[in-house]
Amino acid sequence: MPIILSVILVIALLISFNYLIHKRKKNGITGWKTLLTPISFYLIAITNLLAYWVNFMGIVNWTLTVIFLMLGAYFTKYMPVAAER
Repeated sequence: MPIILSVILVIALLISFNYLIHKRKKNGITGWKTLLTPISFYLIAITNLLAYWVNFMGIVNWTLTVIFLMLGAYFTKYMPVAAER
């Protein structure tokens, strides 16, 4: 069962990253600063997946997760504002 959930997580990450890149190209968003928030959230998922498989579920994993979460929240200021319709 854990292997199935890990495969599903990896597939979901790949699909969501592909969707993110497609939407950025469609809306004409360029630059690396706008990618920092999604990258931070992807790193949370990757860190927790690796921690699960390497039995690294301690304080270091929690610290990295909190740091990536705070970085993702901080870099939301670089995300483009949606245009009102």
